[in-house]
Amino acid sequence: MTDVLLTVGTRKGLFIGRRRSGTWEFEDPHFNAQAIYSVAIDTRSDTPRLLVGGDSAHWGPSVFHSDDLGASWQEPAAPAVKFPKDTGASLERVWQLHPAAAEPDVVYAGTEPAALYRSEDRGESFELVRPLWEHPTRSRWVPGGGGEGLHTILTDTRDPESVTVAVSTAGVFRSADGGASWKPSNSGVSAVFLPDPNPEFGQCVHKVARDSVNPDRLYLQNHWGVFRSDDAGGSWSDIGKGLPSDFGFAAVSHPNRADTAYVFPINADADRVPAERRCRVFRTSDAGETWEPLTVGLPEGDHYGTVLRDAMCADDADPAGIYFGNRNGEVYASADDGDSWQQLATHLPDVLCVRAAVLA
Repeated sequence: MTDVLLTVGTRKGLFIGRRRSGTWEFEDPHFNAQAIYSVAIDTRSDTPRLLVGGDSAHWGPSVFHSDDLGASWQEPAAPAVKFPKDTGASLERVWQLHPAAAEPDVVYAGTEPAALYRSEDRGESFELVRPLWEHPTRSRWVPGGGGEGLHTILTDTRDPESVTVAVSTAGVFRSADGGASWKPSNSGVSAVFLPDPNPEFGQCVHKVARDSVNPDRLYLQNHWGVFRSDDAGGSWSDIGKGLPSDFGFAAVSHPNRADTAYVFPINADADRVPAERRCRVFRTSDAGETWEPLTVGLPEGDHYGTVLRDAMCADDADPAGIYFGNRNGEVYASADDGDSWQQLATHLPDVLCVRAAVLA
């Protein structure tokens, strides 16, 4: 089996696992007592780089990087992500770290308060993307239950100028000019908690994933509603039929199979446990026309482990590895596209994010 690196960010540190010859081993935790909200595994160069968005209760948030798979870590002398004084804002946390698809040294960061930052040195220093920060709708953005976070960043291998982001609770915004201008892209996405359920912006989008074969196809998990776009976010259609609940946080696309995506349904916004109290990942193989539960190897009885928006991911193997962690501190992995699962860890702190990559 392929050698896989798995990073698990928790409320109290980062856990790193390696699969060699089919056997998993985990290291002692890194960043003791820090909440790890974001991790990226940048495999675009010969030396993979790990990027971590940590949050110390004493020192505050920071971005760290490692070029030796976590054996050592570097933190810039000056804060990597910092709000300029004129914004009147201060950094709460880094929700997302995203290596750009078409620019080898570019890394994007999404933060709380909701802002987009761009790095041109592989994540060692970042600059605020001001046109989004100064968007005319910003004064009407309202924080979601977890804060006003920019939690999704999508770039396009075909066009480095194309950037798509999602904010809770402002919705999806797209730029076609490298961040110089932005437009809301929420047509068809409902906001059932607002007087007008179909606003231009203000949707509580939880996660967006891009189809690996058809890059204009996107999958969106909303605060109530699962949606698909076939025009890169220009319009959206509901694909939640067949799920036990269309509330949830995570959305992941298969790394090399068209029309295939995964979600983890939650009972309700007021009852945040797995749908019907069963631990199940749901997969579509036809772009949301139908969904099937994936349960082999997962707990069979009542289960209460909620999966957060960044706590499910895929590696780039074939068949694909699919991974998720939950707020019970459990981590599960599948090496066969989700058909069967094994538990890798239990009794960890609250799992906030999971990222995996095949190592050459």
